[in-house]
Amino acid sequence: MTYNSEDVQKILQIALARKQEGGFSREQLIEMASELGISDDILKTTEKKWLAQQEEEHLQSTFNTFRRKGFKAHFVSFVAVNLFLIILNLITSPNYFWAIFPVLGWGLGIFFHWWSVYQSKSEDYETAFQNWRAKT
Repeated sequence: MTYNSEDVQKILQIALARKQEGGFSREQLIEMASELGISDDILKTTEKKWLAQQEEEHLQSTFNTFRRKGFKAHFVSFVAVNLFLIILNLITSPNYFWAIFPVLGWGLGIFFHWWSVYQSKSEDYETAFQNWRAKT
């Protein structure tokens, strides 16, 4: 039976995961790479690229958390203020429901804020992320 390179990679990944649940040391990584015929230069370049990718993912996760906290604060303010306005409306003039106007206006703003926070596959997201990254 023969295996293509993808099959070998998958089999080895599963075997390595089962062999050592706790992780590998850098020395073990270098040893495995040399056994597979991977040069030190290729390993170092690949490791740097992987570390940069991990750092980028961590920064994006931190950025997403930052944006979601801002949205939650905005949403809590929206609920509290508009609940107060509705109660005030019902007490002062129950025949005319004027509180619907701030609820709808601010609700539209909340919707667009939600949209910008939870849509992370757009050009606007990338621009906001890069601006945030430059500030930190």
